[in-house]
Amino acid sequence: MMRTDRLIYGVKWLLDGAAAPVFKMRPRPFGPGYQTVKRGIITSAIDSGLLRDGKELPRGYGLAMDERVVEYPWLFSRLSKVGTMLDAGSTFNHDFLLRRPPFRGADLTIMTLAPEKRCYWHEGYSYVFGDLRNTMFADCVFDTIASISTIEHIGLDNRMLYTGKPEDAESDQDGFVPAVKEFKRILKPGGNCFISVPFGKRDNLGWYQVFDRAMVEKIVETFGPSSHQIDYFGYSRDGWSRQSAAALANATVYDVHTGKGWGDDLAASSRAVACLQLTA
Repeated sequence: MMRTDRLIYGVKWLLDGAAAPVFKMRPRPFGPGYQTVKRGIITSAIDSGLLRDGKELPRGYGLAMDERVVEYPWLFSRLSKVGTMLDAGSTFNHDFLLRRPPFRGADLTIMTLAPEKRCYWHEGYSYVFGDLRNTMFADCVFDTIASISTIEHIGLDNRMLYTGKPEDAESDQDGFVPAVKEFKRILKPGGNCFISVPFGKRDNLGWYQVFDRAMVEKIVETFGPSSHQIDYFGYSRDGWSRQSAAALANATVYDVHTGKGWGDDLAASSRAVACLQLTA
């Protein structure tokens, strides 16, 4: 069974890779070749330190790509030694990320709501399944916590993408608050918590929500950091770029599952993200 799954997984990547030249000639979100080109953009940006030291992104960067092309390089640019780390949301559960420094060989625990098809426990990573609002971890155990594009789902309807269970259909727009409190509880003093969320015009799509300035400030207030930094990135027909929170206040999203928010700018998902570094 596992061999069949791996074979199908490999064939999908081969087919997508074969279609990459087509995507480069005619980029379309989630079209043939999308995943291969996206992975190439992300790894190149990480390896070159594209977002290190507040650098600006080149014009046209990540055209027709979702926000992962800025979130991953942003986080990697801030990590050197991660110590004992929690991936709160399983955003890094991909071989091309786990096998790169500083994750390769790290004391990394990946926590998400339900098991996923691919796990890398045989490479030394730990997996925990459960609710990030109430974890099993003791106080002050992690040096680093990263929760990338995760807390916007907490407290909302998680049946479609994650569990299919009726009890996971919630409608608590403040569901992210107890999760942020939990991050602070389990992080060591002086440790770093990295969080990213869709940003712009306030919206609730049922399965996730878009954070406005007041909600981002609520994250900071809830965590109560000793210091913090927030970077904002926006998407346009020219790709992704650094921008101010004010400039992105009316940014919208494209919901790939309903078609809401589609535009000729070829946005694949969020048109803005807020990336927070919170130091306990």
